Amino acid sequence: MRNSNETIKVTANRSKRTFTIRKFDNGVLYAKYRTYPMSQEEFDMEEFNTDNDWRQFLKTDDYYVV
Repeated sequence: MRNSNETIKVTANRSKRTFTIRKFDNGVLYAKYRTYPMSQEEFDMEEFNTDNDWRQFLKTDDYYVV
């Protein structure tokens, strides 16, 4: 079993109320997702998500692959 150093970087687009989620493995980008537009209230709440919150979010169908 190999050791993985997976990280997640999330960028907010406030004007479109979406987030771009990038997944890296040992510093190499291997997946990029974008959320569907959210209501202002939902966007404000999601803005404080942790890495684990985003991992849970990626188990839903509220995003698409970029």
